[in-house]
Amino acid sequence: MGVAIRAADRGDRELVVRLLDDAFQNDPVSSWVFPGEEYRRRTHHRLMAAFTDVVLAEGRIDVTEDGTACALWLSIPAGDHSADGGKAGAETEGDDGARLREAVDPENERVERIARLMAEAHPADRAHEYLWMIGVAPGHQGQGLGTALIQHVLDRCDSEGRPAYLEASSARSTRLYERLGFALTGRTLDLPDGLRMWPMWREPR
Repeated sequence: MGVAIRAADRGDRELVVRLLDDAFQNDPVSSWVFPGEEYRRRTHHRLMAAFTDVVLAEGRIDVTEDGTACALWLSIPAGDHSADGGKAGAETEGDDGARLREAVDPENERVERIARLMAEAHPADRAHEYLWMIGVAPGHQGQGLGTALIQHVLDRCDSEGRPAYLEASSARSTRLYERLGFALTGRTLDLPDGLRMWPMWREPR
């Protein structure tokens, strides 16, 4: 049986924020940005809300009809080098990171640092679809919901001849994305304490 998918709207904001907050509470990168379980429980949802607001305004959020999974996508034009789909340019990238930190957790410089790293690594030479985040409720992981959400957009990428890009936050997730046609770019985003993210690119089929 196929997975029913629909486009989210403003009325789905709290659902999406809750899904992302739950799905990424134990993610290695989220754990680095917000160290300590209690601190992360209090603060992490603010970053997920900021990401959700950007994509609701500038991109597309797909959710499964049962509300157990969501994917955040931005269409990035050629020449755009910012992680959040804003205007290109190193100065703007820094401004975006600083604004994100101020909105989410002003005393936490790691919020700004991760935004800058992602912006600097983002490919700028070709237009593409950017899978910013994908979240599946903890009780529903391993059921193919994430794959269905991603393939929903990749089918369109293939028909339009458009590449896609993402950053994997764990070595395990890279294997899932490789099965969907993504390949490692050869560059990693290296964080302190040995943490790493893996940028991945997919040519249309």
